[in-house]
Amino acid sequence: MSDLPFTLDQLRILKAIAAEGSFKRAADSLYVSQPAVSLQVQNLERQLDVPLFDRGGRRAQLTEAGHLLLSYGEKILSLCQETCRAVEDLQNLQGGTLIVGASQTTGTYLLPKMIGMFRQKYPDVSVQLHVHSTRRTAWSVANGQIDLAIIGGEVPAELAESLVIMPYAEDELALILPIFHPFAKLEKIQKEDLYKLQFIALDSQSTIRKVIDQVLVRCDIDTRRFKFEMELNSIEAIKNAVQSGLGAAFVSTSAIAKELQMGVLRSTSIEGVVVKRTLWMIFNPNRYRSKAAEAFSQEILPQFATPEWNKEMLKISQPKLGVNTLDGVNTNFSEPV
Repeated sequence: MSDLPFTLDQLRILKAIAAEGSFKRAADSLYVSQPAVSLQVQNLERQLDVPLFDRGGRRAQLTEAGHLLLSYGEKILSLCQETCRAVEDLQNLQGGTLIVGASQTTGTYLLPKMIGMFRQKYPDVSVQLHVHSTRRTAWSVANGQIDLAIIGGEVPAELAESLVIMPYAEDELALILPIFHPFAKLEKIQKEDLYKLQFIALDSQSTIRKVIDQVLVRCDIDTRRFKFEMELNSIEAIKNAVQSGLGAAFVSTSAIAKELQMGVLRSTSIEGVVVKRTLWMIFNPNRYRSKAAEAFSQEILPQFATPEWNKEMLKISQPKLGVNTLDGVNTNFSEPV
């Protein structure tokens, strides 16, 4: 085949339609007109001589050929982005991009501090922070869309052998109370006191909620006896609810430093119980690692890590360009729906 039957723009359009579910929304996301999108799809189908979309329903549905092209197209676009970043690296941190991922709590309270320090040292490097669930973040790292990430949950089992997963720091979870609650005056409370509280918590399926429950159960605390006043979908909402006197909650100590300093919340410990979870640093050793990512790993990450964390562990040899196509290493993954 002397000429490719598609262009990178057509692959970008195909990916946008699949993500948005319609030609119009895809056109809006790409800042082009809907007729331009439709024309590109028609040209692509004519060049490939196969239909890529079923036109019957209200939502743009890919045909089998469309799914196949999308799968390969995402890999092609990902490798193009990786190539551009490798070329940018030639400027030796006088430009380029660093993309860091994080799960919700670390992305809200820890990573902004790290990025601020990095930007002060390397102001010409563009930094992006992607905050999503642990699962989605891990898949983005595996696919090369994120350089490295700090997460609090478990990496999907199917990715465990493809990523470097390192224990990074310990995140302590504190019991917070309204300042006028009787227990707020005590330095420590007993386990049995927990069953007298009204709790505010994240959704039962959230990673942090599961970690808290697991740790408490290991400490012989029966979480089934907890009285839950409400479930909220963010740490900030929980802090505000506790501050308003609606109940108690477990949150990361990194999320309440300001409130404790201002005196609008109280934190108390539980006799014989320390609620901690491990934060993990993950990256894909088979992807090109930019100089910006190396600098962030060597100069910023150690400042927030536990003493046991050794930055020398990050000095993993960088793969040669093209390793994912020449050496047969599978560095492209498709996240299951």
